[in-house]
Amino acid sequence: MSRFTIFIVDSLKMIPIISIKSLLTDGKDDSVDDQIGRACMDVGFFIVVDHGVSKDLQRDLEVSTKRFFDLPKRVKNEIHMSRALKAWRGYFSVGEELTSSVVDEKEGIYFGSETPEDKRPLHGSNLYPNKEMSRVVPLYMKQMTKLGRTILRSIARFLKVSSEFENQFNRPTTLFRAFHYPPHDPKYGSEVFGVGEHTDYGYLTILKTDDVGGLQVKMMNGSWSDVKYVENGLIINLGDALEHNTQGLLRATPHRVIQRKNTTRSRYSWPFFFDPNFDTEMINVKLPPSLELIARKRREDERSRWDGKDPKKYRGTYGKYLMQKVSKVFPELARKSKL
Repeated sequence: MSRFTIFIVDSLKMIPIISIKSLLTDGKDDSVDDQIGRACMDVGFFIVVDHGVSKDLQRDLEVSTKRFFDLPKRVKNEIHMSRALKAWRGYFSVGEELTSSVVDEKEGIYFGSETPEDKRPLHGSNLYPNKEMSRVVPLYMKQMTKLGRTILRSIARFLKVSSEFENQFNRPTTLFRAFHYPPHDPKYGSEVFGVGEHTDYGYLTILKTDDVGGLQVKMMNGSWSDVKYVENGLIINLGDALEHNTQGLLRATPHRVIQRKNTTRSRYSWPFFFDPNFDTEMINVKLPPSLELIARKRREDERSRWDGKDPKKYRGTYGKYLMQKVSKVFPELARKSKL
């Protein structure tokens, strides 16, 4: 059997759980690279354990996040995103963020790398609500960036395109969110979700969640499957830019957070986005012949995407692609920011 055989099964019923301890200690491991590569081809989602991210730091992040979201709305609005404008940082309340033009039932804080002198959109300074978050968030983002490089290098070794990937990540676009999903409020109607069906924009999303649940991925037959909670596991999923640049070989799998009916518990999550340089051109990497054949077959058999778009047809920089996407998430802020 070929190393690159595609298994036509609903493998999303079983999100792979992969220990990456050897990547942290030895720098590389062909077996782990193969597990990660197969997960990227067949599922587009996997969970990493033994990832080396500090448990104490994770706990501090959880505590400071929950403490912030427990504050009155008027206090949280002191760091509202409208204060940062084009930097796209700060707080938004439930009902302000949209997915496919439908309200998401969540509130959150947007962070990014600290680049106060950089005037490009989505660059600038963070709006921290307190000293604790101003300490914890940069430390967490630093560890996530290190983890993102580790995983991306593993994927690149599997695809045999290491040099091409490295050139796209000498100054990666790193963005971070802290989200709170309250129980469903009937005033938003029956059609809303915590987050509606979507794919992420870039290369890698590294997601920390609590044990409440609610994240679902879309299987190949169109049904939805829950992503189970794994103690100290981090969920990895792929974005549109990675699907684009690998000619459709790797999967940006649609996912959502369900409507939170009949519960009194809040849900919290912390997605980190490790994406290409803002100004890098989105171009196809040169795949080995065996993988190029698989990618070509997938393009021939491809079904219509959830949004009717095809990211593989995009031409331009990653930054331009990202701005087109985020401007639809906060249309009013985009208008005020002149994005």
